[in-house]
Amino acid sequence: MSTWIKGIAASSGIAIGKAYRLVEPDLSFNKTTVEDATKEVERFRKAISESNSELESIRNYANENLGADKAAIFDAHLLVLNDPELINPIEDMIKNDKVNAEYALKETRDMFVQIFEQMDNEYMRERAADIRDVTKRVLAHLLNVIIPNPSMIAEEVIVVAEDLTPSDTAQLNREFVKGFTTDIGGRTSHSAIMARSLEIPAVVGTKTATTDIQNGDMLILDGLAGEVHINPTEELLQSYKQKQQEYQQQLAEWAKLVNEPSVSNDGKHVELVANIGTPKDVEGALNNGAEGVGLFRTEFLYMGRDELPSEEDQYNSYKAVLEGMKGKPVVVRTLDIGGDKELSYLKLPEEMNPFLGFRAIRLCLERTDIFRTQLRALLRASVHGNLKIMFPMIATLDEFRKAKQLFLEEKENLKNEGVPTSDSIELGIMVEIPSTAVLADQFAKEVDFFSIGTNDLIQYTMEADRMNERVSYLYQPYNPSILRLVKMVIDASHKEGKWTGMCGEMAGDETAIPLLLGLGLDEFSMSATSILKARSLISKLSAKEMEELAANALQKSTVGEVIELVQSAVTK
Repeated sequence: MSTWIKGIAASSGIAIGKAYRLVEPDLSFNKTTVEDATKEVERFRKAISESNSELESIRNYANENLGADKAAIFDAHLLVLNDPELINPIEDMIKNDKVNAEYALKETRDMFVQIFEQMDNEYMRERAADIRDVTKRVLAHLLNVIIPNPSMIAEEVIVVAEDLTPSDTAQLNREFVKGFTTDIGGRTSHSAIMARSLEIPAVVGTKTATTDIQNGDMLILDGLAGEVHINPTEELLQSYKQKQQEYQQQLAEWAKLVNEPSVSNDGKHVELVANIGTPKDVEGALNNGAEGVGLFRTEFLYMGRDELPSEEDQYNSYKAVLEGMKGKPVVVRTLDIGGDKELSYLKLPEEMNPFLGFRAIRLCLERTDIFRTQLRALLRASVHGNLKIMFPMIATLDEFRKAKQLFLEEKENLKNEGVPTSDSIELGIMVEIPSTAVLADQFAKEVDFFSIGTNDLIQYTMEADRMNERVSYLYQPYNPSILRLVKMVIDASHKEGKWTGMCGEMAGDETAIPLLLGLGLDEFSMSATSILKARSLISKLSAKEMEELAANALQKSTVGEVIELVQSAVTK
């Protein structure tokens, strides 16, 4: 019988396919005595052999698709797996103590992990993680349990997970992963944002997807309505295939606007640009009619690896994006790590509240070695296109001045080394802290532009963690208090002859767009897949009428009143 679950529509589209559960497997077992130790050793060796084959496949795939640096991780795992220092004690315990292979493996693993973790040498301490990873794989084979690996998916599936980390999402192959659904998350969680940049449908925050869905179940994922249908009836399947076709036709209509400017029906031009995470996203941005890149999230260059990216690695990535965008503006956000985005190799201290802690520009101004490397790479790449740089999480003018000073020092250093750089790089800041929005008139005298990061600005203004479903009702982009802060920033920039963009999810939101057009926003940066839909909407709006709408909205008391106002004005 067909059942369905409700979630949050996080990325538009309809996907139909088999479920692939990307969840941590149950690897629990009991200690048992074995009668035939020789047979148990053979069972253990078979698990080793299967793990070997699996790791070799993963290594080869990583080498071809993710690069040699990612493949090197699995080379290290293969060395551990074939190390007699690890294997022999396990086999000896099975033979001497007549215990099951699972127990011998766990006891030996725990002993080695403890030894390595107590060493002074950081390299040796990190080997403990390799031992854990490898023995987990062998244990899974002993228990006949599959360890899911998102990068190895080779058939059309819909991924089902509790949540997806940015590195999980980055490994998803669009050719096979047709969509995903998660237990937790919202429209602004990283998994949702990545789904939109991968252009695959997603339904998040279902609470029960991993409980209700089994591997291999047939699913309909409705990223328009936020529904997941499990083992649907033939009738429902046919009806959704029809909906899929209708959605494709709608996309084809929007596609006609791909080379059109973004202009309201009374002639006001704004820029619709794309949020991207990697150089690979440039193609999707251009195919969706982006007039530039409004946010290049550089943290993805730092993730899913064992060490910081070199200056050369970064330079090549920035150059690829700038050249790929063919002279269109590219706004690059400097490293924004911390909060819910961690780098294991940086060993940052545990914090009670990481969202309000040592992150983004705060980290970069302390770890100037990391920051200077990024600035040098950006400056070197600047000659290949139209580069603008913005600093995230700026709370005070002093922070901006310090960041700008480091930028100017590295520019001078490169000049002295005879390395050419562009002289027309604009330096801006992300406005995501209420104090910065309130002081926008002072910031506007010194920055070249603002980009409003509404995802954080809303959660800091409303004091509501956007990842926490119990307070998600307070994530209110159209709350009059948020609209007033946005207006302050836009007005301050225009007074000084500067421009303001928005790179939070609000910029691509159908209810917000009429308000933002009325407030005078110059640049709307969004997931590439939202651009054509937004362009279509703006072409039907009068900027003059939207100014009146926005002015009315600023006088409202509640988010409900604002939504009602927009709906009555836009649908009349």
